[in-house]
Amino acid sequence: MNSINDLDFSKTYTYADYYSWKFEERLELIKGKIFKMSPAPSNAHQEIALNIGSELNYFLKNKPCKVYLAPFDVRLVRNETTDQKIKTVVQPDICVVCDLNKLTDQRGCLGAPDLVVEILSPGNNAKEIKIKYDLYEEFAVKEYWVIYPDEQSLLKYVLNKDGKFVAEGRALTVGDKITTSILPGFELSLDDVFHNLI
Repeated sequence: MNSINDLDFSKTYTYADYYSWKFEERLELIKGKIFKMSPAPSNAHQEIALNIGSELNYFLKNKPCKVYLAPFDVRLVRNETTDQKIKTVVQPDICVVCDLNKLTDQRGCLGAPDLVVEILSPGNNAKEIKIKYDLYEEFAVKEYWVIYPDEQSLLKYVLNKDGKFVAEGRALTVGDKITTSILPGFELSLDDVFHNLI
């Protein structure tokens, strides 16, 4: 298939299908259903991703975890091991993976990252807040950060012992700092996240 117009959006697809597509448009598969991604991110979206990604990358130098920025395929799986059985493939804006066995096939991450960061864009808020929140919780992502560029704020959700996300405190904004138990010693200033946005 060479055109997105050839797809039947009512059908259920697998990662094997997804991996064979050669479209320019970026898509995600959520439980076999196709979700179109937003158009190219705004300048502010890109700058926020780079600001966070570069801080994480610097911190993780010579450490066992790795950070990736979109486009980067994350296949969320439980017991599925073959491309024909995997039905969920997402592209988080940023993710941190500490189990390097999840990266061995060079096609992205096979399994849940430890930390996922999504930066909201106009038109994708409902998907990010509801669908992806539920998805990341279901597949046991340990931490999920949701960033609101217009408000210059960040909400941090942490997976509790019952496998449910819990908001950790209030929304953070300029003047605050965020830490994570996943990366002891890491501290990120929200001033740096939202610095010089255009």
